[in-house]
Amino acid sequence: MKKMYLVFAGIVLFVFACTHDSYSPLDVELLNLLGDSERYILPKSDDYANLPNQDPKNPVTAAKVSLGKMLFFETGIGLEPTYAESKSAYSCSSCHIPERNFTAGRFQGIADGAIGFGFSGEGRFKNPHYQGDEVDAQGARPLPSINLAYVTNALWAGTFGSFNVNLGTESAWHQDTLVEINFKGLMGLEANNERALIVHRQVVNKAVADSLGYTAMFDEAFPEIPVSERYTLKTAAFAIAAYFRTILTNQAPFQGWLKGDRDAMTDQQKRGAMLFFGKAGCNRCHNSPSLNSSPHQFFALGVNNLYQEHGPQVFRTGAEDKRNMGRGGFTGRPEDMHKFKVPQLYNMKGIGFYFHGASKTSLREVVEYFNNGIPENPDVPAGQITPLFTTPLGLTEKEIDDLVEFLENGLYDPNLKRFAPDRTMSGNCFPNNDPLSRMDMGCN
Repeated sequence: MKKMYLVFAGIVLFVFACTHDSYSPLDVELLNLLGDSERYILPKSDDYANLPNQDPKNPVTAAKVSLGKMLFFETGIGLEPTYAESKSAYSCSSCHIPERNFTAGRFQGIADGAIGFGFSGEGRFKNPHYQGDEVDAQGARPLPSINLAYVTNALWAGTFGSFNVNLGTESAWHQDTLVEINFKGLMGLEANNERALIVHRQVVNKAVADSLGYTAMFDEAFPEIPVSERYTLKTAAFAIAAYFRTILTNQAPFQGWLKGDRDAMTDQQKRGAMLFFGKAGCNRCHNSPSLNSSPHQFFALGVNNLYQEHGPQVFRTGAEDKRNMGRGGFTGRPEDMHKFKVPQLYNMKGIGFYFHGASKTSLREVVEYFNNGIPENPDVPAGQITPLFTTPLGLTEKEIDDLVEFLENGLYDPNLKRFAPDRTMSGNCFPNNDPLSRMDMGCN
């Protein structure tokens, strides 16, 4: 009996040792820092029932996702450009390119009024036939359209969406016809998408759906909506919102590590993660599964705006643009001025421009900016800047290296092209369809 006990004890010790060996000291320390590590796991993209923040008026279905995926890249709905030469030449994805992690290839996104693509969107520039105020240019650096399942109120200012942080801001919704969309009682993605289709000079109706071949897809996605209301900007916005909620960076190394593969991240990435959740305190603001803030928070960091940083290359924005006031430009409240949303942090590697004003060109510059805690924009009052920024982080050069490695590669999903279609129903080139872009992309 004693011999059997010793054998059993030996087996237990062996199993424990093997289990323990699969966790390095770095793993153990990082798990302790995270606490409930499972809360950071992103769902599978096709696990529709568990995608968060769905609009009750627009539950995610496979048919909606398929339609939204096509419409997002469809240049054939770009039917109201300033000049006829740009008809069907741009799409939503002109400013949200998969190869650039679903953001623009240049510092400021331009849809109608630009030509060219380059290698991954960096070669896009203003069409010489357009005046500067005629182009459809974004007033701030476009946020990536990834991990939007964790966005309740859209844009840097959180302008769109009737609920969550916008409860109590109803008096600001009358400021223009676009913001009045909030009175429709929609979540942020649905409200913003309808606004975006209007702003970006796109058209969806029965005739367009018929001509491009989307009628059957609308029918499958929205069978409960009367035919007279089925082929509209609203249903297109709903479909794109459903698609957006599935674009999740769930193949990043940090996600693999969270799911139990302790070799998914390198030791340097683990050290960087420990800094992120420890000494650097990044998770004080970036605390959701997508590493944005939950609920949405807005802070002034004293960074430059687009017009300050890029001068004459910037279109349709300037010192008087209320979008440069961030949350305050929407709410009108003095305490909100110069405050911008905490963005998600996955797939930031290689996009080339950071912060709403694209004032930094690498993640290392971003980390160094936080490490120093010195604001760069003299127009932002010191009293508005969050103390979370003005307290230097005190990171060493090696710690900066480790943190940047985690941000660049530990949080990088290398296969976002899986969320793009092989073709659209029109057969047009995408994300752009102007002659120069077609040449750049080798698309005929």
